[in-house]
Amino acid sequence: MNKPMASNISTSLIISTYNRSDALELCVKSVLRQSLLPDEIIIADDGSKEDTRELIHQLAASSEVPIIHVWHEDLGFRLASIRNKAIAKASKEYIIQIDGDIVLHKDFVKDHARFAQKGSFVTGSRVLIREGLTKKMLAEKNCIISIHDKGTKNTINGVHLPWLSPLLQHYRQWDISYSRGCNMAFWKEDLLKVNGYNEAITGWGSEDHELVCRLINNGVRKRTIKFAGIVFHLHHELHGTDNLNNNRSILNETKVRKLTWCDKGIIQN
Repeated sequence: MNKPMASNISTSLIISTYNRSDALELCVKSVLRQSLLPDEIIIADDGSKEDTRELIHQLAASSEVPIIHVWHEDLGFRLASIRNKAIAKASKEYIIQIDGDIVLHKDFVKDHARFAQKGSFVTGSRVLIREGLTKKMLAEKNCIISIHDKGTKNTINGVHLPWLSPLLQHYRQWDISYSRGCNMAFWKEDLLKVNGYNEAITGWGSEDHELVCRLINNGVRKRTIKFAGIVFHLHHELHGTDNLNNNRSILNETKVRKLTWCDKGIIQN
């Protein structure tokens, strides 16, 4: 296990999940085969059923890294809220954030730790896995994948050239829509200064963009990690968008008023 790095950055890996234990199993397996393991794994569980709890217990029993299960009651799509609970629980200085339907390149954590820089947060991209290959991987419980496998798309995002990443870090720097909650990294202190995710945003959509907007408004630079920090996104059906208009209104207010703080965040007023 290659834990130490010259930077000595301590990392918490937060994985969000909801009632998809088969995908979560592949995700965590891909974490546990990392060339550099995170210092802790926190599962941010938006109200999953008992099978997810049982899986996390089994994985934790054989893991070299502490696996912490943060759960709240299922009251609908509350991703912002459960991520805040996980951020509050995180004991390390640097938070790397993914979703539970993500499979990681073996150097994902190592790439993010090497790319970390004070005064900035990081967003990455993803390779998409088509439905057929997703079903095959889940059936075989196989977390090993490459861009050469039939059934992947957006494969340019899976080319691993980490030496090139610093040269491309300003790619779409001011475009908050170019932010993927399934592949982001932050200093915990920066998240606390803006009060984390805005829990007024419920249902699918805009929670990541709104957080990114407040971070930028607060002087934290957005950097993009290209050709490193690679993730593969398992196929899933599209989420409902019932509350999207409301979420976009909250995002627009943050933009127009240049807000740096939300009232309904990690620290509730």
